[in-house]
Amino acid sequence: MPNTHDRLPRQGLLLLAALALFWGLNWPVMKIVLSEIPPLYFRGGCLLLGGAGMLAVARISGVAVAIPRGCWGRVLVLTLFNIIGWNVLIVYGVALLPSGRAALLGYTMPLWSAILSVWILGEAINLRRIVGLVLGLAGIVALIGGSLEGMLQAPIGVACMIAAAWSWALGVVLLKRLPVGMPTSSLTGWTMLLGGIPMLAFAIPLETSRLIVPGFWPAFGLAYNTLIAFMFCYWAWNRIVFMVPVAVSSLSSLATPLIGVLGGVLFLGEPLGWREIVASLLILAAVGTVSLKR
Repeated sequence: MPNTHDRLPRQGLLLLAALALFWGLNWPVMKIVLSEIPPLYFRGGCLLLGGAGMLAVARISGVAVAIPRGCWGRVLVLTLFNIIGWNVLIVYGVALLPSGRAALLGYTMPLWSAILSVWILGEAINLRRIVGLVLGLAGIVALIGGSLEGMLQAPIGVACMIAAAWSWALGVVLLKRLPVGMPTSSLTGWTMLLGGIPMLAFAIPLETSRLIVPGFWPAFGLAYNTLIAFMFCYWAWNRIVFMVPVAVSSLSSLATPLIGVLGGVLFLGEPLGWREIVASLLILAAVGTVSLKR
């Protein structure tokens, strides 16, 4: 596994910017897709196609795609928390909540991963990371405050998003704790492929009666999820996790819900006010604290 440093290098910052944009915009996109495509078919199909595509690209590029002997158990554990737990829970959570607010709850992940990384990995929590965590969570709290009443009206959606954040946080920590010893593109492809199969297996008996031919925008969202949100973004995220300690990579992801909120404003007409502006400044300050060189 590559050596990790305490700050993101230039390549990592570019990947972080792309992740924040593409994953952030995907929250309102998911809301559009779910208006016509059942949730398990949606996420399972994207994972299956995205995983197969990622492995095909890796093979064409000459990268080894075979899972090393004795590592299947580790890959399945990573798949369970990084892929299945996160994707199943968010797809139901975002269906019950405004897309931007669902993103905010999902991205409480940095708090849980910071705690888990100390416990499982023995990572140190220094002053800079504490400041970044406080700033980032203050931004999240500022945004949640304006819609707390609405969230409490959908407790199942809130529970799904918080459980999803825990699943993702544990998966990120285990990605460092259980090294597989294979290229990032191949590992990403396998976890997506293995995660998509059981989701589609459950979708067939549960959701087939609800299938319809989607309109243009839901179909576009399906393609966006497969090619951008899954194939590119999961690969980029795993690269960032290997570059820096878990606390740094997790805190750096706080920019994503900000884009998710703004995307909901632009595409779905969700409200924008002073809370969003204050939260933007706090979250950007948090990302800068943990990511940028002096």
